Amino acid sequence: MPIDYHAEKRVFTLSGGECSYGLHITPEGQLMHLYWGRRVPDGAITPHLAQDYPVQASFDLAANCLPWELPTLGQGWYGTPALDIRNAAGDHVLQLRYAGHRIYAGKKPLEGLPAVYAEQEREADSLEIDLQDSLLGLQVTLQYTVLNDSGAVARSMRVCNAGSETVQIMSAAAASVPLWGSDYDVIHLKGAWGRERAVIRTPMGQGEYAVFSRRGASGHEENPFMALCEPSATEHTGGVWAVSYIYSGSFYASAAADVLGNARLSMGMDARVFTWQLRPGEAFQTPEAILVYSHQGLNGMSQIYHRLYRLRLARGWWRDRQRPVLINNWEATYFDFTEDKILSIARQAHALGIELFVLDDGWFGDRNDDHTSLGDWTVNRKKLPGGLSGLAEKIHAMGMLFGLWVEPEMISPDSDLYRAHPDWCLHVAGRERTEARHQLVLDMSRAEVQEYVITAISAVLRESGADYIKWDMNRNMTEYFSPALPPERRMETQHRYMLGLYRVLEAITASFPRVLFESCSGGGGRFDGGMLFYMPQTWTSDNTDAMARLQIQYGTSMVYPACAMGAHVSAVPNHQCGRVTAMQTRCDVAIGGNFGFELDLTALSAEDLDVAKRMVRRVNQLRGLTQTGKFTRLISPEKHEYAAWQFTDEEKSQALLCVYRILSVANTAPIRIRMYHLNPDALYHAEDGRVFSGAELMYQGMTVTLTGDFSSQTILFSQSES
Repeated sequence: MPIDYHAEKRVFTLSGGECSYGLHITPEGQLMHLYWGRRVPDGAITPHLAQDYPVQASFDLAANCLPWELPTLGQGWYGTPALDIRNAAGDHVLQLRYAGHRIYAGKKPLEGLPAVYAEQEREADSLEIDLQDSLLGLQVTLQYTVLNDSGAVARSMRVCNAGSETVQIMSAAAASVPLWGSDYDVIHLKGAWGRERAVIRTPMGQGEYAVFSRRGASGHEENPFMALCEPSATEHTGGVWAVSYIYSGSFYASAAADVLGNARLSMGMDARVFTWQLRPGEAFQTPEAILVYSHQGLNGMSQIYHRLYRLRLARGWWRDRQRPVLINNWEATYFDFTEDKILSIARQAHALGIELFVLDDGWFGDRNDDHTSLGDWTVNRKKLPGGLSGLAEKIHAMGMLFGLWVEPEMISPDSDLYRAHPDWCLHVAGRERTEARHQLVLDMSRAEVQEYVITAISAVLRESGADYIKWDMNRNMTEYFSPALPPERRMETQHRYMLGLYRVLEAITASFPRVLFESCSGGGGRFDGGMLFYMPQTWTSDNTDAMARLQIQYGTSMVYPACAMGAHVSAVPNHQCGRVTAMQTRCDVAIGGNFGFELDLTALSAEDLDVAKRMVRRVNQLRGLTQTGKFTRLISPEKHEYAAWQFTDEEKSQALLCVYRILSVANTAPIRIRMYHLNPDALYHAEDGRVFSGAELMYQGMTVTLTGDFSSQTILFSQSES
């Protein structure tokens, strides 16, 4: 059974894949965490709270030592609470006791929030555990779903005020899970604009290790993901316990050691930018956290996330379809373009076999720089005399798809929209309105703003007949206290913004189901599971330099599948770092994501055009493998002169090895690379005619010779019968 309840022991066991998760109800009705790790038989874990969590000091309390599944304040727990409620009396005491449970097949959606899903009931099993504070009349339902194939556990919480007085939610975690001992390394993804998601690994320590965003977006600086792993764990071996948040706003993740030296891994709302007033009869639903355990190292963890997010988080028509090769005009023209220039790039793109032309910023209002016109989603007829529809018709006539860039969550002070509705931006009365990139943030917590965005962007899509939308968000929140809310609810603004944004995205993507949507936030500033629920791919970084992208794509792959990563070939010297790399290398790096170009194709040399045309054909050959195959990290670019990864199809009949040399070192042997997930008894033919057994490629490895800085090679292996 995926979910077993042992009534005599009062133990729940959730099992799927190679993982189990256990819970226990004490005789007093308290809900304790029992186990999270490698799969065990139902009923195999027995609670021994007194022996495992003893109170050693006379001045300490048992409550501060116990493995609470939902720790709260006020009765002896001194750590970070998973749920903090301030009641009408002004105190934070919360006493939750077991009140019942339900087990059922499948998974319910979360109203108004993104979440993983099950297409058939047999794919997942769910458990809801009701806890109650009888004095307050507060009901808390802990929601668990175990995905049967992978063993991933989806965790969230619903809080309902069934009492007679208003309470205030001060903090709420989607998951707060204790682990035995604290000898772990903590892993998170640190970055900034242009250098997103570097893999940080460090010993957890004996305090609290926290990462967070208070930006109103998941952010460039941190990603809503944290993992604990055994110190000896590698990419391929060892235990890993991870949590990923299906949410696009501010968050707080932590790994903390308690008084007994046991760890706790938590993920949820950031209490410094969130509170929620809960009136009688109202309920609050937390976003969802996805817990993944792997005993096969970091790649094992990542591959569970990749498959789950690719197949049961992303949705819609494009989820299972091969993504088109695109050309984006941004780094080719920036704001300075005419229709003739756009069409000249499109004609060259068509000659190379490129399938999608994307018109980036500058097509609307008086948008000749970034000082104006955000919110005015009407075409600039000086640049496009025939309008969007006229340009789209010409692109479509070439046999290409047509795409557009938009930034619907923003407003320029110099815009008709702002002049008509100066109160529609996030602001505080009497305070200066902080601009960034000469723009303000629309108050998406307001229904009238949501309706405007839905109407305006839907009109653009209908007029243009666009096949693709790049949805950008180019600054973080300031003055994030909506004046449309009463004072006691203004700390709800950031979360209400996200709920409003999700409503907008649901409405637009449902109305235009055949449009391929790609999210963006100054590059990778909102690369998270929440956005992937609505848009199956994300622009990975504004930094398009091939060597920088090795690290960015490598780190992103800790959680997110390759088919979610936009990866473009840009001009040299690179516009972000000034580096010069060969066209072949730039293309070989971009193969690791959704392949495209972002440069002036009409300015390329004949040699580079030949490489580009050949690589478009190669991507057409390989993209079924790179978009749906198992992705395995082999060599990290952060610690070596090389980087390497591979893709393998489900049948193990094909594998693509991608190898990159970052810097050359004199008088060194060629690198030998061991591959993974092949059939050891099969023969594999490399593209260059060499033949290897699967066992040789996996156990001995093959040598790859790369000369010169910034060089690369991709090798396709195909299984043969003999």
